Amino acid sequence: MTAESPENVLFVVMDTVRKDHLTPYGYDRPTTPGLAEFAEEATVFEQAVAPAPWTLPVHASLFTGMYPSQHGADQERPYLEGATTLAQTLSAAGYDTACYSSNAWITPYTHLTDGFGDQDNFFEVMPGDFLSGPLAKAWKTMNDNQTLRALADKLVSLGNTAHEYLAGGEGADSKTPAVIDHTIDFIDNSGKSFAFINLMDAHLPYHPPKKYAEKFAPGVDSTAVCQNSKEYNSGAYEIEEEEWEDIRGLYDAEIAHIDDQLTRLFDHLKETGQWDDTMVVVCADHGELHGEHGLYGHEFCLYDPLINVPLMVKHPNLDGGRREDQVELVDLYHTVLDALGVEGGTPASPGETSVKLDRTRSLLSDTYREFAQATNDDPGQRLDGEYAFVEYSRPVVELKQLEEKAAKANIVIPEDSRFYSRMRSARRPDAKYTRIDRIADEAYLLDNDPGEQENLADSDNERIAEVESALSKFESAVGGAWTDALGTDVSDDSVEQMDDEAQQRLRDLGYLE
Repeated sequence: MTAESPENVLFVVMDTVRKDHLTPYGYDRPTTPGLAEFAEEATVFEQAVAPAPWTLPVHASLFTGMYPSQHGADQERPYLEGATTLAQTLSAAGYDTACYSSNAWITPYTHLTDGFGDQDNFFEVMPGDFLSGPLAKAWKTMNDNQTLRALADKLVSLGNTAHEYLAGGEGADSKTPAVIDHTIDFIDNSGKSFAFINLMDAHLPYHPPKKYAEKFAPGVDSTAVCQNSKEYNSGAYEIEEEEWEDIRGLYDAEIAHIDDQLTRLFDHLKETGQWDDTMVVVCADHGELHGEHGLYGHEFCLYDPLINVPLMVKHPNLDGGRREDQVELVDLYHTVLDALGVEGGTPASPGETSVKLDRTRSLLSDTYREFAQATNDDPGQRLDGEYAFVEYSRPVVELKQLEEKAAKANIVIPEDSRFYSRMRSARRPDAKYTRIDRIADEAYLLDNDPGEQENLADSDNERIAEVESALSKFESAVGGAWTDALGTDVSDDSVEQMDDEAQQRLRDLGYLE
């Protein structure tokens, strides 16, 4: 940190926003004029890589500085445990901290909000004080029991649906202005602060406010297009190009709403003289597929539209402009600590893992990604810094829904398919190698084949061999490669193993009779 470093951090995650739909990244539709203006004084990163393709493990990595296989919050154990969060570290250092989000995964029952002095998930169907108490215990009980995991999946699935249609009447967009209002109020009434927000507008289903729908999807009825990715991915429903165009239009409208609300927040900080004293991070946790590779949503693969995400950072130590070097979202944990002059590394509770600041992972450091000087025992730092790593464990949450859609259409999903697979990738800007446990590995030369169409995993290409070697070293550092396929049974046969309290909480929510 330098003397001119801002005292405050505003960290914005645009959930499910792919970078090629943003104006600063060359999109030909005016979805984000506000972010285009922001990009003029921020540094725009062209090669930012997420550690996973979905919300929970990515946010856990942002909040702990660890990869998914280290912090363990992923498909098989969908909550964070045994790790001190960034918010806990900053709160202990005297910072006011707040988290505002309408994402079902960023709530007390997953422990992603641990350490935030103020938090509101706007998840009105499950009040925050309830989530932090008995349901948190029920959530852990269910997810620690293999036969009950699908019940936990239903909590999130039903909760998301109810949130879209009941918790405000207009979808996630109706919560975004409230998120911004809370953020403004928090910043205005704080001293040194760390504000984290997640904006859910661009996550399925897409039901944008009328103003934005009329501009980007005129005449499109959002209830008449396919809004369930599992229907398409299972083969139960086909989407023609005209419908894809309508879906993308609705998606663009959602992003435009995010842009307007962020502009309102940024303008307030400027008008109140707080802009210059605030480091601002804007990124996505992952992207979205709209038919590429025959997939819809952000499951079952590690293609670039999901994991090469937008990232823009405003800080006086950064020179602005555009950067082509590859960075990782995991680095943002260290970047925030560095910006605020906090070393970290002190567990919030005995026995917890707490990652201390390593300036070779801080975007603000002169030694950024010079991993020979690394101070942490980090599996991603065993190489020279040009590689990023992505992990996707067995997709339990999506599988149950996929199987249900397939069964209704009398479709049998092959066990040896990407749907039941675990995956890990090593990536650098020119090449990527993905190891998959049930189907053939995939590898692409990204500079020649940005659409990832020609699989070179079995070739003798030297660059592919280098990236595969890097992946092998990472796998070795995190406990070995995923080569033995896990079982395909993700059903919930009974609820008998749940304790009485967990069963009662599910009855309260309407999941049991």
